[in-house]
Amino acid sequence: MIRKLKTGEYRLYSRKKNPKTGKRRNLGTFTTRGAAEKHEREIQYFKRH
Repeated sequence: MIRKLKTGEYRLYSRKKNPKTGKRRNLGTFTTRGAAEKHEREIQYFKRH
């Protein structure tokens, strides 16, 4: 899940909420949306290999 921050950067959040805090985990902040999408694909690949 990618959200745009007020600073203009993009932050990648986990899809599931953390049951303890009720918030999503921050998986990294990127300057461009493309970089955030690329990292999201890398995470999905890593989860399945």
